[in-house]
Amino acid sequence: MQPTTPNPLLNMVPIAAIFVIFYFLLIRPQQKQQKEHEQMLKDLKVGDKIVTTGGLFGTITGFKGDNLEVQFSQTVKLTVARSAVSSVTAADASVKTGAAA
Repeated sequence: MQPTTPNPLLNMVPIAAIFVIFYFLLIRPQQKQQKEHEQMLKDLKVGDKIVTTGGLFGTITGFKGDNLEVQFSQTVKLTVARSAVSSVTAADASVKTGAAA
């Protein structure tokens, strides 16, 4: 009796399964998140409260091409790259500082 040789395509099934798992668990969610971030950057408007990638909170006061004019305090107004915006915060949310007495 000769031993049967396994089909070479059967050896590829685990590799294909791993690729499918990686696609649905890693690649697709990352692409979706990237599209949402790009859409958020396109939808920026004057008055939006934003957080930069550096962690600075500010309000958009104007646009200069691909850059934004952002006011961080009453006296600090900077030009920031649109790509440096990490997220848009809720317009009615206020930043609380200091400890309660």
